Amino acid sequence: MKVLVTGGAGFIGRWVVKQLLKDGHHVWVLDDLSNGSKENLDEFLNHKSLMEFVKGDIKDVNLLESLFLNEFDLCYHLGASINVQDSIDNPKTTFDNDTIGTFHVLEKSKKHNVKLVFMSTCMVYDRAASPSGIKETDPVKPASPYAGAKIAAENMVLSYYYAYDLPTVIIRPFNTYGPYQKTGGEGGVVAIFIKNMLDGKPLQIYGDGTQTRDLLYVEDCARFVVQTGYSDQANGEIINAGLGRDISINELAKLIVQDDSRIVHVEHIHPQSEIPKLLCNYEKAKKLLNWEPQVSLEEGMKRTEEWIKTSNYFK
Repeated sequence: MKVLVTGGAGFIGRWVVKQLLKDGHHVWVLDDLSNGSKENLDEFLNHKSLMEFVKGDIKDVNLLESLFLNEFDLCYHLGASINVQDSIDNPKTTFDNDTIGTFHVLEKSKKHNVKLVFMSTCMVYDRAASPSGIKETDPVKPASPYAGAKIAAENMVLSYYYAYDLPTVIIRPFNTYGPYQKTGGEGGVVAIFIKNMLDGKPLQIYGDGTQTRDLLYVEDCARFVVQTGYSDQANGEIINAGLGRDISINELAKLIVQDDSRIVHVEHIHPQSEIPKLLCNYEKAKKLLNWEPQVSLEEGMKRTEEWIKTSNYFK
């Protein structure tokens, strides 16, 4: 197939590109590099099926139109602003990128009849109330402009399925981590903690650290993302993916550093947008896609640490 990946130079995007190339497809990547990096694609630059990397913006309608002339079979739309604090500080940028940008990609997908897989987030949920975890039918709560922009985009994506019969899928992966994730800023708690542990720095926890996360290894996530595009059964659906196990940030820090004196609690930067318990119920993904995670948290953390140690990111 001919496939477009927006945000394909990002952390999850580069793994999605890798899986698609492995599966034998022709892949185009669109990324404005505001969050991703061209270096993330270095491994594939000489791959005969990586057709083109385009540095550009999903809000550039003319650029999208010229790209969609390639007659794609499938578009994985991962391009987005993803930082919660940035969305609180500057909601317009997040809304423009995540909602309006998605609208432009939808319009081109409709015009050229291209199936669209939309990458949403577990941050749209309220909290896990059941021991079996959060299902797709559980309540959503736009606790940050990031979550609000994603929910608005989800509704547009679904509306194109119902109004125009365009095949679309909404995916809500839980907290994804692994190699190629940024090790600073709001990169990802696992990557940041491991980097600080290796650097001999303290591990800083926002708030009391009792908040939990369901941590999904990135290759499991990429497999999930790609499979939703292949499956007709997924069309018109909202689908979760996670490990199905949650861990508190306190426990995670102890697992990584094994020395309480190196763990420091600091004031939370956005307590109003914190989700106290994130635990994924992935039964729907298992039923529709025969997908389930294969990499345990311990194994995934080991692989992430190895990558941080050996990559040029470790400075």
